[in-house]
Amino acid sequence: MKCFYFNSKVKNDEPRTTKSLSMQSSTSVSMSTDNGMRKFGSESNSRNVSDFSSNSSTKNSFAVMSQRQSNLREFTFSELKTATKNFSRSLMIGEGGFGGVYRGIIRGSEDSHKKIDIAVKQLNRRGFQGHKEWVTEVNVLGVVEHQNLVKLMGYCAEDDERGIQRLLIYEYMPNRSVQDHLSTRFQTTLPWATRLKIARDAARGLAFLHEGMEFQIIFRDFKSSNILLDEHWNAKLSDFGLARLGPSDGLSHVSTAVVGTIGYAAPEYIQTGRLTVKSDVWGYGVFLYELITGRRPLDRNRPKGEEKLLEWVRPHISDLKKFRLIIDPRLDGKYSIRSAHKLAAVANRCLARQPKQRPKMSEVLEMVNGIVESADSVSPQLDLKSSNPNTDFESSKRGSLKRRLLDLITGGNGCLIWRTWKPNIARTC
Repeated sequence: MKCFYFNSKVKNDEPRTTKSLSMQSSTSVSMSTDNGMRKFGSESNSRNVSDFSSNSSTKNSFAVMSQRQSNLREFTFSELKTATKNFSRSLMIGEGGFGGVYRGIIRGSEDSHKKIDIAVKQLNRRGFQGHKEWVTEVNVLGVVEHQNLVKLMGYCAEDDERGIQRLLIYEYMPNRSVQDHLSTRFQTTLPWATRLKIARDAARGLAFLHEGMEFQIIFRDFKSSNILLDEHWNAKLSDFGLARLGPSDGLSHVSTAVVGTIGYAAPEYIQTGRLTVKSDVWGYGVFLYELITGRRPLDRNRPKGEEKLLEWVRPHISDLKKFRLIIDPRLDGKYSIRSAHKLAAVANRCLARQPKQRPKMSEVLEMVNGIVESADSVSPQLDLKSSNPNTDFESSKRGSLKRRLLDLITGGNGCLIWRTWKPNIARTC
């Protein structure tokens, strides 16, 4: 088991990681990898696992992507100062250990009369440990686009007498993160139908990263605070600073120092450092229980025995009456017990102890699609607007495969199959 080191400088309750990625930007900017920046948006109180290895063989991790054409716009620091009113605190929408995120307004590059809302993530010039993540995001989101990935619009990289300026410019996501809406800080919570749509959107985003391109990307930091919501309540994955390319042909995994967030990290990855897409599948399973319960994966403010989400829900799964006790009370009974039960069954498949027993994300997406469509047929009206775009995954193997997968996870009679899940993974040394 690897030790978990924590960074005490973070201003929220989720300490950051330090990683060792080394690569060159796929844009016109060539970067060294010794500097730092990290995270935007509100974070969970789960702790990130630190990576102090500087010898990971990742120099060419994203070399395959450098040959792709980047659509990123290069901004000047002066432009971004104007867009954010000189980085006004009143426009700050997020703050982490590597700097702040500000809402801004720019004019369109093609139509100067068009105003566009943006989110600007700024590297803290006094810190250095997140520059690698900055480079990774430019490499990944500069060439990869999908409706369920947050769009990176551009970057800024300037060096002057004031020091380095490293910024990333994203599309603005007005409805914040999923974690924010599950938090009791918000007066209203996410309706059940919207949670189901979010589960599908998130699965669609991961399936694309894993199986939708000629190369495979492992997200490695899947969690509710990294799933943002646009004006139509569509969910999009964000923050790709920890992303890695999947294993090369003939290899079963990527060996890395352990990074991620305690509560979401797969047990085999924590124990061995062997990274596969099934590590993301585990994190998705944890996330489904977040949507069902409204609780964080690790919450030290809960009573003893309820701090670790997976351990708390386990005794409630097999009995339908007990199962009702774990459903988010903020839903006030306005949910489908049948769809919640099926969603928990999908979560259990994702949380299989052995990685090989976990489904692929395309299979997970098929299962979640079936749940969403069944719920829609019972109650077609959503409380919040959400899109329903077609994808390659949804257009294939729809009918019989969907029924077969749902029968597989429910045993054909609606009863959940718990299998051999042992969720005691949050130890530290």
